Amino acid sequence: MKISFRAAYKAVLVPALAGLVLAGAPGCSNSDKHADSANNSWTETTVTEGGYTYTTVPGDPMKTRIYTLANGLKVYLSVYKDAPRIQTYIAVKAGSRNDPATATGLAHYLEHMMFKGTSKIGADAWDKEKPLLDSIEALYEKYRGTKDAAERKAIYAQIDKVSGEAAKFAVANEYDKLASNLGAEGTNAFTTSDHTVYVNDIPSNTLSKWVEVESERFGELTPRLFHTELEAVYEEKNRSLDSDFWQEYELVFQRLMPVHPYGSQTTIGTIEHLKNPSITEIKKYFNTFYVPNNMAICLSGDLDPDATIKVIDQHFGKMKRKEIPAQNFPVEQPITAPKVDTLKGPQEENLMLGFRTGGKYSNDDFMLLLAGDLLSNGKAGILDLNLNQKQKLREGFVYLDRMNDYDVVLLGGKPRTGQSMDEVKNLLTAQLDSLKQGHFDDNLLTSVINNRKISAIRQTESNGRAMVFVEAFSSGQSLASVLSQNDRLSKITKQEVMDFAKKTFGNNYAVVYKKSGKNPNLQKVDKPAITPVAVNREKSSVFFKAITAKPSPSIEPAFLDFTKDIKVTKLPSGAKVIYKKNEENKLFSAYYLFETGSNNDKVLPLAAKYLKFLGTKKYTPEALQQEFYQLGSTFEVYPGRERTYVIISGIDENFDKTMDLFEGLLKDPQPNPDALANLIADEKSDRTDAKKNKDRIRAALTDYALYGAKNPTTNVLSNSELDGLKPETLISDLQSLLAYQHDVLYYGPRSEEALTATIKEKHITPASLKPVSIESPFKMQAFDKNEVLFTHFDMVQAEIVFLSKSVAWNREMLPAITMFNEYFGGNMGSIVFQELRESKALAYSTYATYRSADKKQNNYMLSYIGSQSDKFHQAVAGMQGLLNDVPQSEAAFSVTTKALNERLRSARTTKGDILLAYENAQKLGVDVDLAKEIFEQIQSKTLADVKSFADKYVKNQKTTMVVVADKDRVKMADLQKYGQVKVLSLSDVFGY
Repeated sequence: MKISFRAAYKAVLVPALAGLVLAGAPGCSNSDKHADSANNSWTETTVTEGGYTYTTVPGDPMKTRIYTLANGLKVYLSVYKDAPRIQTYIAVKAGSRNDPATATGLAHYLEHMMFKGTSKIGADAWDKEKPLLDSIEALYEKYRGTKDAAERKAIYAQIDKVSGEAAKFAVANEYDKLASNLGAEGTNAFTTSDHTVYVNDIPSNTLSKWVEVESERFGELTPRLFHTELEAVYEEKNRSLDSDFWQEYELVFQRLMPVHPYGSQTTIGTIEHLKNPSITEIKKYFNTFYVPNNMAICLSGDLDPDATIKVIDQHFGKMKRKEIPAQNFPVEQPITAPKVDTLKGPQEENLMLGFRTGGKYSNDDFMLLLAGDLLSNGKAGILDLNLNQKQKLREGFVYLDRMNDYDVVLLGGKPRTGQSMDEVKNLLTAQLDSLKQGHFDDNLLTSVINNRKISAIRQTESNGRAMVFVEAFSSGQSLASVLSQNDRLSKITKQEVMDFAKKTFGNNYAVVYKKSGKNPNLQKVDKPAITPVAVNREKSSVFFKAITAKPSPSIEPAFLDFTKDIKVTKLPSGAKVIYKKNEENKLFSAYYLFETGSNNDKVLPLAAKYLKFLGTKKYTPEALQQEFYQLGSTFEVYPGRERTYVIISGIDENFDKTMDLFEGLLKDPQPNPDALANLIADEKSDRTDAKKNKDRIRAALTDYALYGAKNPTTNVLSNSELDGLKPETLISDLQSLLAYQHDVLYYGPRSEEALTATIKEKHITPASLKPVSIESPFKMQAFDKNEVLFTHFDMVQAEIVFLSKSVAWNREMLPAITMFNEYFGGNMGSIVFQELRESKALAYSTYATYRSADKKQNNYMLSYIGSQSDKFHQAVAGMQGLLNDVPQSEAAFSVTTKALNERLRSARTTKGDILLAYENAQKLGVDVDLAKEIFEQIQSKTLADVKSFADKYVKNQKTTMVVVADKDRVKMADLQKYGQVKVLSLSDVFGY
């Protein structure tokens, strides 16, 4: 799916990472109040080489080359040979703030249309298609200007009819098929307020083909299949309307910036504008902003810079430069009094409070980066210690949204049981007062800078580093300015931060009290009448044939050899040390891995949470967190259902000290009865919140379908058991875990001998570890009848999951499973996506996958579609039809084969991931890299094999359908058509 909106990497992260400040990614700005970057050691130099001139920054760890073509196109190149792949981003310096006020959502919708091809990509008979597309454009303009409902309905019927005719001459999803053919992964895009970015991760041997495809794609806009894609955007809008968080987030922005597009408009657009789209306006936007001097190509990976810039210039150099019209965005007036709103919705109660400051790389921005980390860094910030560590509220967080013209800093949290929203607000603002008054350790400033430097190193450990270039380009900052960020932050004094806080954080805020209840203003975008269009799976354009016919240099696959890629040492206790040396930098990651989890120990999840609230005889809980942060180290305990991971990481020179701290905590934790009482109260509140979250309800209902009333979700302590817990019980549970057989995994720079010596000294275990031979208490249900499990939730969408049980895990099935999933439901070029989204416009998100379990469980088929409630029958029929009769297409299978080959040839498991790959293989009872078998065997697979697999394991299986929807929108009679209906209450689903 094309993920967009600020939600692409913000709305999802805030609740998931509550307590962290997500301000670490370098960014840039076009503000006229930028901090002076002239007086720092980072400077750019110019180099001429191979007939091209580029700039570079001495000392840049990414060794970036920045080219500017004659037409103004920026090209950022960084060589990183971790794998024969390249991360690609094409950035356009225009986002939703550039939308006309009369056509909001335009940038985002254009992003969707950029996947529809051109007069070459996706065109079967352009001479016949173009007149029809022109007619559709004219009809939409007429539709926009018509107010009479009957006339509008008649015009839309014409649009639908002509669109069906036009679709006959197009090849749906051909761009996605091209990307798959190149071996691309992560094909996607996102739109923010300031920019639109197009994403692919490609094998290095298909770079020249990718450049040719993208230069064609960005050379012109062809808005084909417009009305079906519009329906997908409607679905996306409805999803945002179903999200209380997103409603809250947008409302804060509206209050903070009532005249600037950041607040006065939304990226996805208003309902009114979505219902009255304009192809003409979208074309104007494309022609204005999608020009080379407003774009950047950002690449990192296994590439030759000299050859790469030549091929980019050969194709993108043909694009014509255009002047970008100046846009003078409104300037916001100072906020002189709090702006207070109350919002109701079915999800959990919380509070969000926001302040507005200057934009990226302004003086305010630099101060805010530092202030944000001082307030909350996940360990030792003012808010972390005063509120989260002391459990004064639930899940307090600080989040910085950096944009070109303005920054927004958000503080938020959930009330504890019996706590009022005003108490939450007062607690949050009190942390700002502490910042103003300098009530924090002087060492915290140094620790913040050191931890930011560690984060910067982590950022260079993958090709994701290319996102730094996107952020730099999108707001006009030099790379030197971006790289100098931490240096400049290190020069800021404590008094300067205090003065900034006093100036910035007053009564100039917006606050939203999000309360639980029925939203009286719940809206939805109604479903228009759409006739499914042809996808023409067997056809391909001349361009597609030409690109795919071009040979690419072959990449030889490389698979793991565990006898060579890792070192295994057995300790006297029986624990194994699994070692891989970090040859790249001085950071380490270490794991204790236990083959047991919450399925067999209901106390463990709470015990893991409890650990962070404990101190030792030497350190209070707060002091211990500060010690870890000062070392640049972290620790976490993650109890999964069948595995538990204890993870510590940081700078290797502090490995011994980190081990001392962590092992000391495990050995000598001091009971904290108050913390346990608060933790139990929070656990109960979280259970209430779970019943207000549609995603958690769907996941829990899926567990119910798979395993019955007693399942991993309901396998929790009862409230009475919670109330009976003692600190000693949780401490004993954690300490007893260390008595069981486990592996110690290490990826870092020290030698194997030095590591083993440290582990023997620091990792305290019994002389002999107990064996772990615990069977899962949950077995998959029989699935001997068609059944519907329904749970009511107040929302406009319907969440639908289809489940069917299959055979036990079988190593020999893995190649066929891999091939089937890629062909049927694995990506945007797959059968499921094409049929249900592209042809029928039934969903924004849909997928299907045959899941291979581990050796203890059965495989099963899982399919999902999230659709509007009024399309429920169509969505169910559409998915069932595909499951029971998988369409056969040689053309689609050819793309599948090519995609898998390119990806498996260029895939590499590296660094610490090798250790986890080894553990996963061990769990399956194998000692080899199964990817090698998959690669070798798919070479001989045919479409007949896919059909045979589908007929045997997917077709006409007894199915349990999981449905989460509003009972007033999806009726009982609707459900009874698909099997025996079982209506489950939220208490049934969660077990509490």
